[in-house]
Amino acid sequence: MPLTTVTTIVELRHALDAARAAGQRVGFVPTMGYLHAGHAALMAAARVDTDVVVTSVFVNPLQFGPNEDLDAYPRDLPADTALAEAEGVDLLFVPATAEMYPDGSVRTTVTVAEVSAPLEGRSRPTHFAGVATVVAKLFAIVGPCAAYFGEKDFQQVAVVRRMVSDLSLPVEVVACATVRESDGLALSSRNAYLTADERAAAPVVHRALQAGRAAVEAGERSAAAVRSVMTEVIGAEPRADLDYAEVVDAATLQVVDPLVGELRLLAAVRFGRARLIDNVGAHVLPVVG
Repeated sequence: MPLTTVTTIVELRHALDAARAAGQRVGFVPTMGYLHAGHAALMAAARVDTDVVVTSVFVNPLQFGPNEDLDAYPRDLPADTALAEAEGVDLLFVPATAEMYPDGSVRTTVTVAEVSAPLEGRSRPTHFAGVATVVAKLFAIVGPCAAYFGEKDFQQVAVVRRMVSDLSLPVEVVACATVRESDGLALSSRNAYLTADERAAAPVVHRALQAGRAAVEAGERSAAAVRSVMTEVIGAEPRADLDYAEVVDAATLQVVDPLVGELRLLAAVRFGRARLIDNVGAHVLPVVG
């Protein structure tokens, strides 16, 4: 079916309820727009797995803290529409802020304890309450579905998974691998903020994560030592301003020392206006005997 753009909650619910009544499975890709190949990969996965694919484009004000880039956040709805159509999306949901928050404020919010506290939660204290609230609202609008998220935002995926589990939401959360440029830079809408010099420097984030993972794979079991490896790599790039570099348990996002089990190495680094995040996985078998 050709792409249809809808702007109201009532219209989207009607279309998706009709699809499910006809026995069709719904795939949902929530985004803030300014779509790129990473988003396209999520849409492609939903297209393969499900019968009706809906993508939302909504720049959610709740997940921007004071002095963050809400007004400057990049937007290009014509390009977003073209990409969604090329990926076989059936419904593009583009609500106005007043459609999502008709009173101009939100009195009910969703907070996911513990998993949202470290890393991004420490650096951006209100961020994940905004994410969880809008995603819960979108899940309520879309209804039973498979929802597709990119692993670049690893902590976000963990927050959404926990929220879905705790609230018994009829949603299957599907995490898809990070899409990267040829030099390792993770695709992000915020890459548009990078100057030419900053863009040349930005792959240092992925190199630092790879160096940390190599240390783990070589036998390093001290979390502090792995952090030091990553920090040293990033510190060698003068254009990079490190927010954090950490290695944590992949399920709890808590620091484990000595390192064991499924791990995630995560970093957040500023390059001028752009604050970029990235992560890679590692695995350490427990010592037996």
